[in-house]
Amino acid sequence: MNDAEVDDMPVYKVEICGVNTSKLPLLTNEEKEELFKRILDGDKEAREQYIKGNLRLVLSVIQRFASNNAENVDDLFQIGCIGLMKAVDNFDITQGVRFSTYAVPMSCGEIKRFLRDNNSIRFSRSIRDTAYKAIYAREALMKKNMKDPTIMEIADEVGAIFMVDMAHPA
Repeated sequence: MNDAEVDDMPVYKVEICGVNTSKLPLLTNEEKEELFKRILDGDKEAREQYIKGNLRLVLSVIQRFASNNAENVDDLFQIGCIGLMKAVDNFDITQGVRFSTYAVPMSCGEIKRFLRDNNSIRFSRSIRDTAYKAIYAREALMKKNMKDPTIMEIADEVGAIFMVDMAHPA
């Protein structure tokens, strides 16, 4: 393809946080390795280039969260970028793992933390754990008994103590 043909191709522009995603650089593996060596030597410009070259990872991560949440995609992108920057700063090249294998869970974790902590209603970890146990117990009882279990059956399965007001059942 010559330059004229490339210029005539449609550009699928998506702008997030002022970043035109169609203009994001694509780094080769060799470029990534060279940039990372420079990052390890303290080169701030190489760090910035490396981050820009991996912003597509953040875009792929936020697609998992954007459709299920009312959060602004720009906010999710910014939080994902924080995860990407942490991944760049903490990545250990000697482990023999691809950067994306390390960076994607870091970005996911930052976004999950943001979504959890940004919620107006807060639940303790033990309450969330009990809720998950109840969900799994309900599913297991449904498979076993082929019917919807009662609250008391779920409580017995989980071993939880629920305070049920029998005068005002839900």
